[in-house]
Amino acid sequence: MDVHTVDWLENFLADYPNIVIVVSHDRHFLNQVCTQMCDVDFGKIQLYVGNYDFWYESSKLAAELAANQNAKKEEKIKELQEFVARFSANASKSRQATSRKKQLEKITLEDIRPSSRKYPFVKFELHRDLGNDLLKVEDVSYSVDGEKILDHVSFIVRPGDKVAFLSRNTLATTALMEIIAGKVKPDTGTVTWGQTTAFNYMARDLNANFNDDDLTILDWLRQYATEDQNDNTFLRGFLGRMLFSGDEIEKKINVLSGGEKVRCQLSRMMLQPANVLIMDDPTNHLDLESITSLNDALKAYPGSILFTSHDHEFIQTIANHIIEVGPKGIVSRADTSYDEFIERPAIQEQVEKIY
Repeated sequence: MDVHTVDWLENFLADYPNIVIVVSHDRHFLNQVCTQMCDVDFGKIQLYVGNYDFWYESSKLAAELAANQNAKKEEKIKELQEFVARFSANASKSRQATSRKKQLEKITLEDIRPSSRKYPFVKFELHRDLGNDLLKVEDVSYSVDGEKILDHVSFIVRPGDKVAFLSRNTLATTALMEIIAGKVKPDTGTVTWGQTTAFNYMARDLNANFNDDDLTILDWLRQYATEDQNDNTFLRGFLGRMLFSGDEIEKKINVLSGGEKVRCQLSRMMLQPANVLIMDDPTNHLDLESITSLNDALKAYPGSILFTSHDHEFIQTIANHIIEVGPKGIVSRADTSYDEFIERPAIQEQVEKIY
């Protein structure tokens, strides 16, 4: 489902007068639609009042306070009460606003508990600073089975840009990412990288990288390690940060789940520093904990990023440059957030012209 359809569905369900039960890894969707969260944790199912952000932030706060043995009970009560009040005041969305505010105001301290969930550690190091030029795409066209999906596409990406590529046709954005990464040749046009750039690419389809019947996770990652990194203790610790522990690292790569393959690829990218990251739908197959960790890592990354995603919050919190790709061209807006891009009628009128 593309991001445009997801936004429409959010608005419909937020105002839907009856009961809605949803399962989703899209945090923005959960925040806009849900007034209660059902958490499967501690070996049982627990129902919490509030949206995803409230559940996540409150459980994190509870864990921090529980870990601080010196915290006085009165200080804990005050901090939690202020937290609940802040979220109550920020409750939004027409039909939800009053209902959620009333629910939050009824929360007791016993309702807020730390979560036992584990979050992977994701951090991308910068290879070196970028120069003045990053990427120039000129007059790129590309067809699939005789159908043109990219038509004379031209744009410039500058150092510091974190670009989200959107389209109603996933084939178009994936083809553009492959062309930019040099994996596919365009029918026409050129792609020119700046001399100081060193990019790291993560494809949408990862299966081709995991078809060796003999390699374990540890041996797979070892292929990408430098001489200094090629140490079992180092690699085991590195994989442990990505939640591969114990005997798991001896698992054969040809039996990995989609989420495990993505975490392996993220491990490889962290092992090989770059100053530009190219990621085609990196949240695909990931659970909420991994999505959150990756989201935070990309927000903090000092280099440039070119990525696609169907996750509203992921795009909104990372991108500062939006490029919509259609069969008749593109709409490119630098220094623009995703919300600004989709909410401005003038931009949406231009978007319709490329489809």
